[in-house]
Amino acid sequence: MKKLNILFLFTILSCQDNYENCLDLEYGTEYIKIIGVSKFERNYFKYFCKTTEVFGIKIYATEGVKNEKLLHAASIMAEYLDNDEDGLVDNQKVLDKLINKKVWLLVIEEGLDFDDAARNPPVNYHHFQDLYNEEISLINGSPRFDATLEEVLHIITQHGYAEAYPDKFSESKDSEIANAMDIARGGYFKNVPDEYPSSAWYSYYDSTCDYACQITEYMYWVITSILGAQEYPGRLDEIKNEWRLNTKDKVENTDIATYELLTNSEYKFPTNLPNGKYRIP
Repeated sequence: MKKLNILFLFTILSCQDNYENCLDLEYGTEYIKIIGVSKFERNYFKYFCKTTEVFGIKIYATEGVKNEKLLHAASIMAEYLDNDEDGLVDNQKVLDKLINKKVWLLVIEEGLDFDDAARNPPVNYHHFQDLYNEEISLINGSPRFDATLEEVLHIITQHGYAEAYPDKFSESKDSEIANAMDIARGGYFKNVPDEYPSSAWYSYYDSTCDYACQITEYMYWVITSILGAQEYPGRLDEIKNEWRLNTKDKVENTDIATYELLTNSEYKFPTNLPNGKYRIP
């Protein structure tokens, strides 16, 4: 299994044209390294200054992203993939798919043009997930839900589990997770309906989110609810129009097929909620 590279280094590179204008900092942990992008990368990725790699998965960030938040995002990625934090990825089959598809995480500061920032990705890197600096909460629920838990998980389920176990987790009709989602939505809807049945406990109304996207979001809701991310005070009121089963007990007792699928030890889904402190007691 692939081990996480261990270095203690944090380098920040200015986004100005003069590459030498950079500031070297000793920031990070023993297990996560974050460095300035190389001159070669800057030819393809001019908007991004900071980068790190977690089990072979690249993360890039713009200059204004706070250092502690970038480290947090990288740590969440590491904890999802190595949930027991023994330095080895838990599901090598899933990681292999992620690396083969060259997925990466884009961490961007608010106020920047997302389209401009994402237009020229690192050479040969195409599948990415965006995460905004302002969405990252170092403590989940204080002051807000930590969107890192969502966006990083999207990468892993969409490009990892869906590819590694297509019969189970493919984001297409008639996979096991798709059939379970159809039950959760009160029926099969190729397109987002004007209104979901009253029996639905998953009712995502974003019309730009197609059937595959609906599965991505569904996986996120179920997994994070099982792990306890959605049950802090006030959270249910924020999400109940989209998702009603915000605790492990609610999922286990209502969304029975999905609970059994996602807690099946064969697939090695995380069993502990990441907290952004990879291998830190």
